[in-house]
Amino acid sequence: MKYFNTEGVCKPDVHYMVRLDERLDQIKALFVDRKKYFVINRGRQYGKTTTLVALEDYLKEEYIVLSLDFQQIGTEDFVDAPTFVRAFASLLMETLELGGLGGRQELVQPLAELMDREGSSLKELFVRLSRMCRDSAKPVVLMIDEVDSASNNQVFVDFLAQLRAYYLKRDKMPIFHAVILAGVYSIKNLKLKLRPESDHQYNSPWNIAADFRIDMRFSTDEIAAMIGEYEADHQTGMDIRAVAEEIHAYTSGYPVLVSSICKAIDEELTGQDGFETPKDAWAKSGVTEAVKNMLKVSTPLFESMVRQLDLYAELRTMLENIIYQGMRVPFSPDEKSVSMGRMFGFLTEKNGQVAIANRIFEMYLLNLFMTEEAGRSEIYAKGDRDGTGFIRENRLDMDLVLKKFVESFHEICSDRDESFIEKYGRKFFLLYLKPIINGTGNYYIEAQTRDAKRTDVIVDYLGEQYIVELKIWHGSEYNERGEKQLSEYLDYFHKDKGYLLSFNFNKKKEIGVKEIQVGGKTIVEAVV
Repeated sequence: MKYFNTEGVCKPDVHYMVRLDERLDQIKALFVDRKKYFVINRGRQYGKTTTLVALEDYLKEEYIVLSLDFQQIGTEDFVDAPTFVRAFASLLMETLELGGLGGRQELVQPLAELMDREGSSLKELFVRLSRMCRDSAKPVVLMIDEVDSASNNQVFVDFLAQLRAYYLKRDKMPIFHAVILAGVYSIKNLKLKLRPESDHQYNSPWNIAADFRIDMRFSTDEIAAMIGEYEADHQTGMDIRAVAEEIHAYTSGYPVLVSSICKAIDEELTGQDGFETPKDAWAKSGVTEAVKNMLKVSTPLFESMVRQLDLYAELRTMLENIIYQGMRVPFSPDEKSVSMGRMFGFLTEKNGQVAIANRIFEMYLLNLFMTEEAGRSEIYAKGDRDGTGFIRENRLDMDLVLKKFVESFHEICSDRDESFIEKYGRKFFLLYLKPIINGTGNYYIEAQTRDAKRTDVIVDYLGEQYIVELKIWHGSEYNERGEKQLSEYLDYFHKDKGYLLSFNFNKKKEIGVKEIQVGGKTIVEAVV
């Protein structure tokens, strides 16, 4: 029986997975057939290796594909050029053998000559690679996965320089038909790590690479096709389209996150309280529960995210400003923090602005930042002390949450100036709320509506959703417009009641909580 896979390569005969045929056809037509040298650099667990494995099989009728993994070449093999040449030639020989090409002397003999010699240079390696490509019955495609493994080695940069030199003269000196490198770091950033001095940072030997713009995220349709295959096997009775849309809403198609949600529903959620049958689990509520459980577990992807934030303080600051303040950052692919965040898969571009790549990343980052701050936050401690009184018959009393927050905020922050409150007010509410829902519930910031003036928080507690708009006061007319926007937003969530928290700097403001009717909706409005 097939299963959802989150570890290593996905295979269509073993795993439920998104079909890659259309993507492979694009890569072949736009890059391989056109003799392009290019890099597939995407974030961790983005399906790079799965794509390369599928592409190797897809190309084998027309090309000889030499698929290498630089994780098989140890650090010691990069100590100097002769050592690297022997390791590279040995790996190529092994690849030919595994691919059933070990008897093809025109391919094997040039490499065997290198293995028999000591002290071979990169120049000698490429003379033999050129001969191998010249004599091959089919065009030769070189694929190298995990090029990050070579990230701090000058020998690898020299290897790229040789590839570039042969690429530029390949009409006279035969060489690989196409070259595909895959990893997280772009080649430009590999060079940056080797030579941090400003005058060398961007002098990459890989400026011949074609721009790889194929979208590797999964669309809603692709997710629906994958879980549709699961449904055909298991007959759960799920609404395939609704579940696919909900998974996409949380993941924006980030491959490992899609598979992780499906795996959690299939293997962990079904049979638990509230999800007794597969149909109960394969529903929007099941997706929400699976995401909540995922955020409680440390995974390689999340660990990598924390590591990069520790290394790149400017990137961390940008993420905090986007999450807490709704800061609008113009998207520029060459700005260092944006470039790094995009390379790691944390950031994307949306309508010309920098955006966090998906809702799960945003929820994880929000939890991370809040947990780090909780120990020194007075408002968090106040929410923790007040927490037990807000849950009544397993329901969250959001009216009381707002009432108590207004009192606590006035008590703790009444002497703070306007700029401080405008910058940190929304963070304070989220800190106050966190210990109240205490792992039983979860919340996320709705990216579609967030800006410097407004943030919508969606709170989910035991399957019930609460819509809370956090708004910086900008006059009564703006406030009335905000009330109308919230009323319309409640329609989207099929809710009759919503909550509005205004951080008001009007000297004549009336602090407190009141209930109003707007557009047939009940809005509980709190002013601090």
